[in-house]
Amino acid sequence: MTQPPAAEPYDVAVIGAGVIGCAIARRFTLNGARVVVLDKAADILDGASKGNSAILHTGFDAPPGSVEAQCIADGYREYLDIHQRLGLPLDKAGALVVAWSEAEEALLPDLIAQAHENGVTDVEPLTGSATRALEPELASTARASFRVPREYLIDPWSAPFAYLLQAVENGADLRRSTEVTGGGFDGAHWRLETTTGPIIAATIINAAGLYGDVVDQRLLGRADFTIKPRKGQFVVYDKPASRLTRHILLPVPNAVTKGIVVCRTVWGNLLVGPTAEEQGDRAHATLVPETLAMLKRRGAEILPALAQEEVTAIYAGLRPATEFKDYQIRAHEGQNYITVGGIRSTGLSSALGTARHVFALWQGQVTPLPNSVWPTVSNLAENAPRPWQSPGHGGIVCHCELATRAEVEGALSGPIPAHTLAGVKRRTRATMGRCQGFYCSAALATLTAGHLIPPLAEPADGQ
Repeated sequence: MTQPPAAEPYDVAVIGAGVIGCAIARRFTLNGARVVVLDKAADILDGASKGNSAILHTGFDAPPGSVEAQCIADGYREYLDIHQRLGLPLDKAGALVVAWSEAEEALLPDLIAQAHENGVTDVEPLTGSATRALEPELASTARASFRVPREYLIDPWSAPFAYLLQAVENGADLRRSTEVTGGGFDGAHWRLETTTGPIIAATIINAAGLYGDVVDQRLLGRADFTIKPRKGQFVVYDKPASRLTRHILLPVPNAVTKGIVVCRTVWGNLLVGPTAEEQGDRAHATLVPETLAMLKRRGAEILPALAQEEVTAIYAGLRPATEFKDYQIRAHEGQNYITVGGIRSTGLSSALGTARHVFALWQGQVTPLPNSVWPTVSNLAENAPRPWQSPGHGGIVCHCELATRAEVEGALSGPIPAHTLAGVKRRTRATMGRCQGFYCSAALATLTAGHLIPPLAEPADGQ
């Protein structure tokens, strides 16, 4: 539906409502800018941000001196500073980087030195026996490791939702189902052409993720990088499997990927993944049975008892990799335009820091809000009280994940109501348990009637 242009130009238009765009919108809004966020999807977090490992990284293995390393460090610190005020979870699991071969073991000292160079100085080298003492279920073939105590687990969806919610509650606008098709700059303002009408803004920030180079081509006539989608497939085990590990179990990384991780989630599951598969398709992350079987084998090689556990879910995500190792963030001189591209698997950890970095590149003049609003989001993590444990929740809708009627109704209302079933899932975890919606879909169809695109269930003839 076409919308009328805003009465006054925006200071900033952020293209993309993934974790990076949400964090940028928050940073600019809190600093006093008038912001609009545009996304072509019907709901937020529908691109690269919908699938990841849900880890808050310290950046111990980031390229020293890189933009990525600085953004991760700054983002990590800010998450710790603000997560309680926004109601965001934190599981202080810590991580073990485990070597499984002589060649991998030989790389550990260099990785420890790299961690020190990145300011992560509290890593602890461990022998194989000391490693297994910390992780009794670990396979006996683990040769050595080092511990990174400040690698934590978080909720990858409530965090960006909270960032954008704070932006919106402090005055930012959000336009979903709004694709940027073109635009022009007159020396003072951009006029964006979109599928829902024109947008006027002084500055454009391209945080379009998997389509970052496409947006640059449409608006600047060129792109300085090419997005090369990198698929990651995951296997999620049922909640009893989470007892098998205390730490995030990380492999020794290579030049292409951080490798296959085994870790708990804040929701009580255990996941194995991701893979790192280059592909041309930016829109679809197809699951491959042979690859999923490989992940299950690898998981059982790391934690042998995992072979006896049940798989709850499988999923895949795409990372917006480029031909470059570092993030591709640059302000285009004289064009009031900032590109934020190539944010790969560390985007969740770096988002708040990336937002700070981008704000520092901006040439606008604004005054920070004197009394900003700090909303809180519903907790979905198992290490803190959940809504079902308090009165007035209206009954449990999804018994696998203990999602309540009040949570579902809340997800469908408020400043950023869910427009898709995926949006409801990410806000409540309904249908994401062991039955994958088999028992709760009928109740959800009734509760969400008239709210979702497409609807969960079509009404019967005559209704």
